[in-house]
Amino acid sequence: MPLMKTRDFVFTALLGATLLVPATHSFAQDAKPREAIITVTGEGHSAIAPDMAVVTLSVVKQAKAAQDALDQNNKAMGAVLATLKDSGIAEHDLQTSGFSIQPQYLYQNDKNGQPLPPTLTGYQVTNGLTVRVRDLSKLGALLDQAVNLGVNQGGDIQFTNDKPDAALEEARKNAVADAAAKAKTLTEAAGVKLGRVIAINAGAIVTPPQPVMRSMAMAADKAVPVASGENTYNASVSITYAIQQ
Repeated sequence: MPLMKTRDFVFTALLGATLLVPATHSFAQDAKPREAIITVTGEGHSAIAPDMAVVTLSVVKQAKAAQDALDQNNKAMGAVLATLKDSGIAEHDLQTSGFSIQPQYLYQNDKNGQPLPPTLTGYQVTNGLTVRVRDLSKLGALLDQAVNLGVNQGGDIQFTNDKPDAALEEARKNAVADAAAKAKTLTEAAGVKLGRVIAINAGAIVTPPQPVMRSMAMAADKAVPVASGENTYNASVSITYAIQQ
């Protein structure tokens, strides 16, 4: 065999050996057993008394002419706003939440039961107002006054907290403690030991509103009775632990 061809053969063989080394090393890495883990989900709750109420009120007026319905509505809503401000409700806690002017039609059928063209009978003006009441001791009296001044729709109340940070923190801590307790129970039952924390994933905070009533028809002789109860904040967390071998 010529000398040049022998050198080429040796070089080719060495090159092939060099290329095989990373592939062998990668295979060894893939063959390494993965770390045993356990993932648990914990839930935490925290209940506190509300310190604020969000109330939705509406004034609805009807008249044959749109301008008449609007004038009546403006007068009633103006009186409601003035009374709320005089009662200590700040300007930034009052917000118009909906305004509409809708034509009203009468739908009838002829003697044969066939529908006739609708007849315009008037107009309805609706003006909605969202009120944040920060002194809950005044809530019942404010509702009674609002109805007396012309509020005739709404009454949806949601009790909430202006600054729920402490309650949210407590709910999260309770969720972590619940997850840790579940992980300990499962590993002890399986006869293995719980290891380090690998990952923590926080879930969404759920703060369900606390509605009191959904409708308001007429004024009462006394202040509307209101029960605020408690607000419950719910948190969830998913934690992955290593299992000691």
